[in-house]
Amino acid sequence: MPYLPLLLFAAIYGFAALSWKLPPLVGLAYLAVSLGCFLAYAIDKSAARNKSWRTPEAWLLLLGLVGGWPGGLLAQQWLRHKTSKVSFQWKFHVSVAVNIGLFVYLSRQLAAPAID
Repeated sequence: MPYLPLLLFAAIYGFAALSWKLPPLVGLAYLAVSLGCFLAYAIDKSAARNKSWRTPEAWLLLLGLVGGWPGGLLAQQWLRHKTSKVSFQWKFHVSVAVNIGLFVYLSRQLAAPAID
């Protein structure tokens, strides 16, 4: 069930895009930030293996909070990084919930007005 948040978000995004005329730029922004977040996790995983400078967890969480969490979630699963650290996981899941909540709120507030 680790991919459930992605499926939930895809459904919410699809609804927002169709019902509220969400601009495609929003989806592109999520893709770009997610890619950056995935890369940050990959760099941190490599640094952990090489015992070199690590990416601060706060940066990984912030990247997730601003929309990169899909990439972070995929990186956690595919790279097996940060999946067993409970203190990070609960913060990550809170940041995902906050991001989805803000996405819904802002999408609704910025929705194209209905033409009667």
